[in-house]
Amino acid sequence: MSEQDDVQWLKEQVIDLQSQLAFQEDVVQSLNSVVTRQQQQVENLQEMLQHQKSQLEVLAAGEDGEVLSERPPHY
Repeated sequence: MSEQDDVQWLKEQVIDLQSQLAFQEDVVQSLNSVVTRQQQQVENLQEMLQHQKSQLEVLAAGEDGEVLSERPPHY
């Protein structure tokens, strides 16, 4: 190979690496968006779960305010 061929090969390699980097940056940005959205969903689900737990505790409370802990007769 001549020196000119080596330079051309290196230029092509740099262009290829730049293309790969641009693609990877796009993938990372897309994945970041997904993770951010999923984190929000997890937080929303945690809030819903806490709300449901609070409602269940209220419903399970007896007339005197004690939480019922005995199993139903069908167990």
